[in-house]
Amino acid sequence: RYPPAAISMFIEEVGVDPRAGDGGAGYRARVAELVSAGRAFARFEGDQVVFKAEIGALSSRVGQIQGVWVHPACRGRGLGTAGTAAVVERLAGMNRVSSLYVNGFNHVARASYTRIGFTQIASFSTILF
Repeated sequence: RYPPAAISMFIEEVGVDPRAGDGGAGYRARVAELVSAGRAFARFEGDQVVFKAEIGALSSRVGQIQGVWVHPACRGRGLGTAGTAAVVERLAGMNRVSSLYVNGFNHVARASYTRIGFTQIASFSTILF
């Protein structure tokens, strides 16, 4: 049930279907790696994933939160804020600082991250090729 949510997030965020090219084998392998490492988080309501996020990169001091997504039918209920805050707490329990990046146009996510306590420290551009 987790991979379809991850695919939906990727398509919404990046605008590209991660199954293109290799039928999704590479993306499924990466998602499976994060799940097996205990770095994928989800909230379920019944059989439906309503929130997901991962800790993508992890060093001895920092964990990068990525892939934050809330099911479209469940948006506006605070699930993204609560779920992301729970991942931040998990990283703090591992003595790691939380890091993430968000698209500048994603005002809802930016407001959510501000409520959790994140502050912007830099701006980047992502180039897909």
